[in-house]
Amino acid sequence: MNVVAVDPSNLLIQLEGILESDPLIDEVGFIHPTQFAFLSEEVHSSTSLPSVADGSLLEDDTIKSEPALYVSSDTCFWHHEHKLGISTLVLVQLYRAATDAFMVSHRQCRMLSNSQCKKDGKLDEIASMCSTSLLNIAEIEVMRHSKALLLLSPDFGTAWNSRKLIVSKKQLFPMFMDELLLSALILSYSPKSERAWSHRRWVIKMIAGKSANLPEIVERESELVKKIVENSKMNYRAWNHRCWLVSYMSDSQVLLELHSSRDWAALHVADNSCFHFRARLLVKMIENSRCYKDFNGLSNEELHKIWKEELDWDAMLIRLYVGRESLWLHRRFLSLIWMEHLAVDGQSNMFVKDEIKLFQSCTTIPDNEYGEYQAQATFAATYITWLAKQKPESFGVVLQESSQFEALKLLLDQAEKSFLWDSLNAST
Repeated sequence: MNVVAVDPSNLLIQLEGILESDPLIDEVGFIHPTQFAFLSEEVHSSTSLPSVADGSLLEDDTIKSEPALYVSSDTCFWHHEHKLGISTLVLVQLYRAATDAFMVSHRQCRMLSNSQCKKDGKLDEIASMCSTSLLNIAEIEVMRHSKALLLLSPDFGTAWNSRKLIVSKKQLFPMFMDELLLSALILSYSPKSERAWSHRRWVIKMIAGKSANLPEIVERESELVKKIVENSKMNYRAWNHRCWLVSYMSDSQVLLELHSSRDWAALHVADNSCFHFRARLLVKMIENSRCYKDFNGLSNEELHKIWKEELDWDAMLIRLYVGRESLWLHRRFLSLIWMEHLAVDGQSNMFVKDEIKLFQSCTTIPDNEYGEYQAQATFAATYITWLAKQKPESFGVVLQESSQFEALKLLLDQAEKSFLWDSLNAST
C-alpha cells in the first residue's frame, strides 16, 4: 500500500476547494477508505480534483502538524455529480483543522468589526477603506471555514450564528439561498439536526415579504421534508418544520398539501407527526376562512365536506389498521372541531350515533396473540370516554342511554383505567 504523510491544513484547503468549485453539492457522506476504489470504478473515472496521489497535497518538508496523518492514495475525498464523500480516516484531523481555522477567522472578524464601531471618526478615507476591506476579507474567511466546519459538526452553534450575523448584514438574496443549500446538504446525512432545521426557518423569516419567490421556496421546503422523512422515519424535527411552513402557505398550497399527504399518511399510520401536519393544514383552513365564510373560494358546505371526508377516511384507517393510537388521536382533533365549529343542525346527533357505532365495531376482541385488538378496544374506550367528557350535555347523555355504556365500563376496568369511568360519571 502506498502511504504518504499529509498536513491536515492541506486537507482542509482541499475540502474547501471542492465546496467552492461545486456549490450545487446536494449530498455528503463519510466513507471508509476501502470503498473509494469501488466508487471510482462505478463512475469509470476518478475525481478530477487534486488528490494525494498527484502530489498536490504533499509538502513533507513543511508539515507542521504533529503527529503527521498517514493516508492511502485516493482515499481522502470523492466527488462526482454533486455528491461528496469524505474518508472516515481524516475526519478527526479535518475537524480540528476546520475548528482552528474558523476560530481564528471568527476572532479576527469580531476584532475588526469592533474596531470599526469604536472609531472616533478621525480616520482618513484611505484608512477607512482599508479597515472595511480587511473586514470583508475576514467575513469571507468566516463563511468559508464555517461551511467546512458545519459539514463535520452540524451542532457547532457559534459557526451557525456567525453565518447569520454576516448574511443578515449583507442582506443579499443569493446568500440566503446559499444558506438553504448548506443546511440541506447537512440534512442529507444528519436529517435530525435541530440547528440545521432552525437555520432554515431563520432564512425563510428573513426573506418573507422581501421575495416574490416565497411560494416556490415554501413548496420546495415541503418537498425537501417529504424526501427526508422517506429515509428518516419518525423524524419529529422534519415534520415540525413542515408544520411551521403552513403559516407561509397560500390557500391553494394548503389544499394541495392536504391532498398530496393523504396517501403518505395512509401508508405510515404509526407516524403521529404526519397526522399532526394534516391537523395543522385543517386548522389553517379554518383560520383563513374568516369566521367560516370563505377559504380560497370554498363555501361553508365545501369546508364541511372536506372535514367530513377526513373523519370518514380516519374511521376507515382505524378499521383497517387495528391498534394504531395515532389514528385515534387524530380523530380527537377532528371530532372536537367538528362538534364545536362545523356541525350544522341535525349533524351533531348523527355524529354522536356514528361515533358510538365506531366504538362498538372496535370493541370486538377475537383470539389474537399479538394483542392489536385489545389495544384497539382500549383506544376506542378512552376515545369515547374523552368525547363524552368534552360534550357531557349531548354526547355523554346519549352514551349513558346506549347499550354500549356497560360495555365501556367493562373495557375500562380490563384496561386498568377505571379512574376514567369515575371521572365520566362525575361529569355527566
